[in-house]
Amino acid sequence: MVKTALITGITGQDGAYLAELLLDKGYSVHGVRQPVAVPDLGRLKTLLGSRFDEIDLHYGDLHDAASLIRLLKQVQPDEIYNLAAQSHVHVSFDVPDQTLQVNAAGALRLLEAMRLLGVGEKTRLFQASTSELFGAAPPPQTEETPMQPRSPYAAAKLYAYNLVRIYREAYGFHASNGIMFNHESPLRGEEFVTRKIALAVAQIVAGNQDVLLLGNLDAHRDWSHARDIMQAAWLMLQKHNPDDYILSSGQAYSVREFATEAFAMAGMPITWHGDGLQETGVDPRTGRTVVRIDPALFRPLEVEALLGNAAKARSQLGWSATTPFPAIVRELIRSELEDAASPVSNTAEKLYG
Repeated sequence: MVKTALITGITGQDGAYLAELLLDKGYSVHGVRQPVAVPDLGRLKTLLGSRFDEIDLHYGDLHDAASLIRLLKQVQPDEIYNLAAQSHVHVSFDVPDQTLQVNAAGALRLLEAMRLLGVGEKTRLFQASTSELFGAAPPPQTEETPMQPRSPYAAAKLYAYNLVRIYREAYGFHASNGIMFNHESPLRGEEFVTRKIALAVAQIVAGNQDVLLLGNLDAHRDWSHARDIMQAAWLMLQKHNPDDYILSSGQAYSVREFATEAFAMAGMPITWHGDGLQETGVDPRTGRTVVRIDPALFRPLEVEALLGNAAKARSQLGWSATTPFPAIVRELIRSELEDAASPVSNTAEKLYG
């Protein structure tokens, strides 16, 4: 039998890779998109090509409970993947209420829609959770690590995480949290540090930009590929019993190491000089400074180190991240170098269509 999936946040990086995966598996794929004036289908069109037409798109919004109830009645999904979020941690300090409404209350509205329609046991739910929940907790982090969020983004996600557990236990929902550590691809938004680095490196190498500005170089993150993480999301909903899983590579690298790798792969190895706010990245062949620190890019509260232990996902789901760190950086750099060399950049097409 053909399964039906409903994806909120389908126009984002994760939504595009998940839609690709589910189409490959023969699903009927439905996606929720916001009624916005700016075109938002570029990621889906870039990744899926002609298969984009196989997706059924619906207008809806996690701010709007009535639209969620309408969609669940109309689509009658076997699986729901709640990927929609205000997902930029730094920005959440500037728009905490909007972050709360989408990331926390939005998840509540979706769970309540499922409860009111009586579909919580039939329809399986994946909630996109985040490693930012752990905040100040020392690495490595497991499913049992106490959560210490350090941003409005993480606090809102923790609310949603706990609601999923509550509805699972109170009402028998097949609802699971995927605690996703950082995951990247060329479809990542330009506001995220990995894509920002790759884009700037390509532009610097092409002579179109002078310097890359970064914040906390010492922040360590556990980076995987978005395609790998979405594979795990699907596997979670195939399990008979719902549960919560850390999804991570098990290796952490600093922002400094990511930038170093990116410049090297673009043919411009750099060296680091100075310390603190005065640290710079320099092209030793020319003596030109290509990386500087911008204090404005530091978070009000920093999360220094996130490193996930995905042993539970390996043992119970048979899943592990398959794309190594250098391959992730190489893919991002190759994509941006191709764009930089093109007479008309593909960046806007990727993101907006």
